[in-house]
Amino acid sequence: VQLQASGGGLVQAGGSLRLSCAASGGTFSTYGMGWFRQAPGKELEFVARISWSGSRIEYVDSVKGRFTISRDNAKNTVYLQMNSLKPEDTAVYYCAADRGGWGPTDRKGADYWGQGTQVTVSS
Repeated sequence: VQLQASGGGLVQAGGSLRLSCAASGGTFSTYGMGWFRQAPGKELEFVARISWSGSRIEYVDSVKGRFTISRDNAKNTVYLQMNSLKPEDTAVYYCAADRGGWGPTDRKGADYWGQGTQVTVSS
């Protein structure tokens, strides 16, 4: 399974970005998917996850009400809509897949990782 993340960029505080993660190989519709981020000098942080069907979703508290995770199984793609961005959201964002179906919340829970996309929020 290969995961290709895209959509990062430079945005001003208060702006929006939508990240995409396209999967190839495997059976995307059975995988739970997650988004993580890593800021310079900091550890990898769980951001959001979505179950294989999309019926279960979870967010880290710091992004609740601002970020929305979704998926389109017909397109083998998971999305992260990020609104009201803050400078502290600056990080490399990674998508990950979990064969178990609920979505990973940490590094060991993920079976596959994307390559990361940089998000920079200026103040």
